[in-house]
Amino acid sequence: MKTLEISTDGHGFYDITDQIKKSIDPSTSGICVTYIQHTSCALTINENYDPSAKRDMEKFLNHLAPENLAFIEHTAEGPDDSPSHMKSILLNQNLVIPYENGKLLLGTWQGIFLAEFRTAPHRRKILIKCLND
Repeated sequence: MKTLEISTDGHGFYDITDQIKKSIDPSTSGICVTYIQHTSCALTINENYDPSAKRDMEKFLNHLAPENLAFIEHTAEGPDDSPSHMKSILLNQNLVIPYENGKLLLGTWQGIFLAEFRTAPHRRKILIKCLND
């Protein structure tokens, strides 16, 4: 198992496709399992070609879980605390991606993103386990 550490500069979608690719032995095929060990961020696969798609994803999640919801109680780490958890349940903490001959079998425009939901910078850990055929 490998651990990938990503530093974020606050909320946003960080393309981590290349870092995940580097974790795969080029002579193998199988599945790559990724898991993020946090509750205020997530992993997702989405379009990575047009930067406006990434901005739209961020706006969509902020629309669904803004910081100013009247019913929010959990603010121990600030006003973005509970909305970060809400967003994280909408996406994934884990992804399973097939690969062949060391190449991820992503679609033409697909990329793997770490979705950071906190305003402050964080250091995130992603566990990666490649299971060979």
